[in-house]
Amino acid sequence: MNGNPLWVHLRYIAATAVLAALAFALLPAAGATAAEKPTVTLSKAQAGKGGDITVKGAGWRKNALLMMLVCGQATPGKGVPGGTNSCANDTGRAVTTDGKGAFSKKLPVAEPPKPCPCVVHVATVTGEKAQADAAFKVAGHPVKPLTEQQGGGKLSVLTDTRLEGSSGVLTWFGSPPSRKFVFTVGNVGSAPVKDPVFQVGTSHGVFAPQWEEQQWRGTIAPGKKAQIKLPVELSAGAHGDYLVSLKFGGKVLAEQPWGVGRPWGVTVFWILLCVVVPAAVFRIGMAVVDRLRPNRRRGGGRGSRPAGRHRTGRIAELTDRLPKLRLPQGAVAADEAARTPRTKPPRDSGTSGASGKGAAANTGTLPWFTPDTDPGAGTAPAAGQLSAPSENSPTTKGNT
Repeated sequence: MNGNPLWVHLRYIAATAVLAALAFALLPAAGATAAEKPTVTLSKAQAGKGGDITVKGAGWRKNALLMMLVCGQATPGKGVPGGTNSCANDTGRAVTTDGKGAFSKKLPVAEPPKPCPCVVHVATVTGEKAQADAAFKVAGHPVKPLTEQQGGGKLSVLTDTRLEGSSGVLTWFGSPPSRKFVFTVGNVGSAPVKDPVFQVGTSHGVFAPQWEEQQWRGTIAPGKKAQIKLPVELSAGAHGDYLVSLKFGGKVLAEQPWGVGRPWGVTVFWILLCVVVPAAVFRIGMAVVDRLRPNRRRGGGRGSRPAGRHRTGRIAELTDRLPKLRLPQGAVAADEAARTPRTKPPRDSGTSGASGKGAAANTGTLPWFTPDTDPGAGTAPAAGQLSAPSENSPTTKGNT
């Protein structure tokens, strides 16, 4: 059966039909993919500051994040030579395409930092890079002709780029990280390139690069090459993964990743600050408390009285409670006689009685008795009251 010529012809015909069907199925899709390019259309070709326009796009990737900006010193098809530094970044808007790669959103009109000619610049933020521009005129904004590169010189990067330099101690405490962007370019055009102006951009994460123009002094002859070093600096406290891009003539020539470490010195500083400040406040508070409460530290309180005054009051109270002692008249006279200096009495016999009477009449009070408690000179001890023995009375012995 395999040798039947009819069967062989039928088999070849079937295979050819299948291939033709696949070709017809794939060719339209490939043609549509090649024909689809990002496009941007505007609802107005001119508007003044403070107004808005509707920006529509088609042919973009599905679910792509885009950024729309009004930029100066640019023309459609040539990009933005000055990068985003020539755009009104504060009024830019982000938009996400739908499942068909289209979008439509309003964009506020603002005056860019560079003069016109102006464009509405739309570019992807993440993923594969794509961009499109639409001519736009900002009413009342100055217009200045574009400065084009003289001659037919064209530069291209010949070798791999690199970043030179290292971080110092100040960077560890939040100082701006800086490097040298080193690359080698060659002039593949037919005319020399004199003092070329490059755009160096740095981007972090999903954000678009922030471009900065830097001019290199020198001339690159046709067919020659030169090594160029351009400074790159980030903001203070920057850390994470960054991407450094190089652009010349509206075309990105090279890109170099840059991993920046975290400034741990700042973290340590804040930790110490959170520990030292509360400790200092606590010490100050304790010192204030000690100043306001001196008596309690010494063992006293607000209502306590001084120790000397308290003791004096107690002694006076005990003295008032002591019983009042009464001494006989003879004892008072003897005490007074003992206190007065002794003098020899005259030998006159008549004076002995007078001295006895004077001694009996001397009834002074003791110094610690008040006049109202004085026993008095003329009072005699009551019957049965004990009295101190006199000096002339005989000593009696008690019962043994």
